[in-house]
Amino acid sequence: MILVIDVGNTTTVIGVFEGDRLVRHWRLVSERKTSDEVGILLLNLLMLSSISPSDITGAAMSSVVPSLDLIIAEAVESYIGVGCIRVNADLDIGLLIAYENRWEVGADRLVNSVAGISKYGAPLIVVDFGTAITLDVISEDGAYLGGTISPGLVTSMDALFGKTSKLPQVALEAPGSVIGKNTRWAIQSGVVYGTAGSVDALVRRIWKQIGSESPVIATGGHSATVASVSETISSLEPWLTLEGLRLIYDRLT
Repeated sequence: MILVIDVGNTTTVIGVFEGDRLVRHWRLVSERKTSDEVGILLLNLLMLSSISPSDITGAAMSSVVPSLDLIIAEAVESYIGVGCIRVNADLDIGLLIAYENRWEVGADRLVNSVAGISKYGAPLIVVDFGTAITLDVISEDGAYLGGTISPGLVTSMDALFGKTSKLPQVALEAPGSVIGKNTRWAIQSGVVYGTAGSVDALVRRIWKQIGSESPVIATGGHSATVASVSETISSLEPWLTLEGLRLIYDRLT
């Protein structure tokens, strides 16, 4: 069994693979803890799923929160008893990085690209709906070209509510109509349909630039919400990052 961990700015996603099958997964809030606290949390998650720490033979992690990297790696080594591979642009992950500064690319974006190519081939666009919304573009020959970064749905909502005292907090879901008949629906329409429209516009511009209408796959916490109203997203892969970590672990071990 392999333990995989993706540390984002807002959430941390943890999974356990048995072979190539994802048998358990958890989505937690990303917050600073001691390595002991993280280790105890990992043990509890495994034990509640009837998984013995001794069943875990390796681990891999991607992170965009550097302050948590060493803490989590130490927790995995001390409490699970295995070393933890930390994905970065220096590793041979099987992906050509055609980016101006390869070390600026978030590890999660590289991991998503590896998993996307494995499942869908190239060219390809991967849209990750997290704290930020990222579009990652893979060329026809399988090279990571770059992409776009824009505010995520929660980030946009927080900015909206922070500047408008009378607007109510609403759930992040698509209303039945673009035209909101009340304030709640109007906010949901603006955020969800607006985000989908932004993504669709970026995708079409990317298609024009690369000269083909490549598949577009979506992942991340809010991917299902936006994919349901998007005109360009063709597939939904909620656990794409975890799959990419497994593939990279298998390649490096």
